[in-house]
Amino acid sequence: MIKRKLLLVERIMFIDANTPLNCVFTAKIKGEIQKEHLQIALAKIQNKHPLLRAAIDLQDKQHPVFVIKENMKPIPLRIVQRQTDTDWLAESEQEWYRQFKEEGSPLGQLVWVKGQELSELLWVLPHCICDGTGMVTLMQELLALIDDPTLDLEPYQLFQSVNHFLSPQFDIQKKTRKAKLYLLLAKSFFLLQRKNKKRNLGKNYAIHWKVDPTNSAFIKQKCKDSGISVHALLCTAFMQAFQDAQGKAAKKKVISPIDIRHFIPEIKKDHLFAFAPTVELSLKKNTSQILDQAKHIKQDLTQKIEKMDARELLWMGEQMHPLVNRMIGLLKSSRGGHDLTLSNMGSLQIPNTYKNFTLEDIISPTVAFPWLNSNTLVTSTYRDQMDFTLMSNQDFLPKEEALKIRDKAIAILTSSL
Repeated sequence: MIKRKLLLVERIMFIDANTPLNCVFTAKIKGEIQKEHLQIALAKIQNKHPLLRAAIDLQDKQHPVFVIKENMKPIPLRIVQRQTDTDWLAESEQEWYRQFKEEGSPLGQLVWVKGQELSELLWVLPHCICDGTGMVTLMQELLALIDDPTLDLEPYQLFQSVNHFLSPQFDIQKKTRKAKLYLLLAKSFFLLQRKNKKRNLGKNYAIHWKVDPTNSAFIKQKCKDSGISVHALLCTAFMQAFQDAQGKAAKKKVISPIDIRHFIPEIKKDHLFAFAPTVELSLKKNTSQILDQAKHIKQDLTQKIEKMDARELLWMGEQMHPLVNRMIGLLKSSRGGHDLTLSNMGSLQIPNTYKNFTLEDIISPTVAFPWLNSNTLVTSTYRDQMDFTLMSNQDFLPKEEALKIRDKAIAILTSSL
């Protein structure tokens, strides 16, 4: 039996046994799908990825553990009849709150919104076992296997600790002294924090929209001509939209997750992994020009990525386990210093045409964070269309206000610079 303690970020995303935090990733398919092919695909995917054969053992009160069980039940397939084009969103919102607690059942589920000509397939996974890249991998594998069940996937082993990713030059003795100092400073920080009992009691929601191919191409070309990245423009547009909508209450900051695989190639692109280091980006003071702001954001992001030591971040995080409950408590009660978390998945490299069906659409993942500041934007591009999901909680950011922010951001993105 293979066991591994949850990493710090996995524990944060796990939260506790009674608080689900799931990601839902949706694909729309035109054509016929065989249930048997789905079941074969799920079995092969589960055999490849060890975390899909894992349970979370809570016997150690101080530290949850992944336990890989070779007799794990198959990944469940839930089938619902498709009535409308928005059924996928209702099912997505329902799956946010699924608790993966049943004895012997895996950390994952597939929902098939089944129609005569069109269907949606929804991957549902706890955030503590995967990030956006992992979800894209699972969707790629699922679609390929539905189309051709004879394909094989190569299994891989679960790493045992972050030490697996450390280079020979990593000076653990020196880093330990640094970690002890950081831990002391962090404890002092939490001691100074006022206890806040405020929690989000409202309804979580998701707003989904697309930018048509013409405007998507316009945005991409505008960025290319101006020497900025699409990500920099997205960050600028949404920070500016928050400022336009909220005035002085806006933070003028976003948190942007970065795929850790860029820094640690041992974590393969097709492996499940939950940790994404983040950078904080902010609007430049005394500058109202969108182009200047976007150039500043691009430069700031580039500099912060260059300075990032992902291996050290992973290792240092593991020294902070004594504070994990305080970290979770702060996330649940603090408004934070940012307007939103913005995750840009970029252009998704998933085939459109298969032998037996067509992949009509990919919808950016949805998620319902239980944090007080639950503002989250996920964007991706598929078939030349930019796709967006904006999530929050009605108590923290009323949906009506979120819609205004969306409209302002779209206006900025599609305007001439």
